Amino acid sequence: MNRQEQKLRTRRSIIEAAFLLLDEQRSLSSISLREVARAAGIAPTSFYRHFKDIDELGLTLVDEAGLALRQLMRQARVRIASGGGVINTSVDTFMEFITANNNVFRLLLREHTGTSMAFRAAVLREIKHFNVELTDYTISTTGLPYKIANLQAEAMVKLVFSAGAEALDASAEQKANVAERVKLQLRFVVNGALQAKAEQSSS
Repeated sequence: MNRQEQKLRTRRSIIEAAFLLLDEQRSLSSISLREVARAAGIAPTSFYRHFKDIDELGLTLVDEAGLALRQLMRQARVRIASGGGVINTSVDTFMEFITANNNVFRLLLREHTGTSMAFRAAVLREIKHFNVELTDYTISTTGLPYKIANLQAEAMVKLVFSAGAEALDASAEQKANVAERVKLQLRFVVNGALQAKAEQSSS
């Protein structure tokens, strides 16, 4: 392994160690550089070869969490293309994601309303990216006008995030109940968007 590969591997170890520290009791602002370094198996001084400070690491974690969500959306699209229903497949894929990556989703939830302005802005930026992708996908598959598709996307993302927060530390049975409820709520949103399109067309 060359020096650059080793550097990338160490950086990845730091990121993964930080995610592991973010349980239901800990937020980004409550973990220390020394804790992260110890969990990653490196000396604290080595941390600075990869990140300027703990805040820069925090912003990287938010970026990674946002990327993971967008990859999740693309994965759901592949499943949908192979014959799955849009809402059922999307919600089931999302619930699988938060079960397997609960600290990743927990980070977005917590920092969305956290005390750090920089982290809040970063999370909002990631949510905006997610909304844009969902809006574009909705337009391409349903032909909804941009404004209605965008409002539908915003409503759906808020519902799914809220459901994810409720399901995060729930039992398997409770998660299943949350999933069924949000699927029904999402259908209400879709029907409302179609109704709005019909009213716009007839006016």
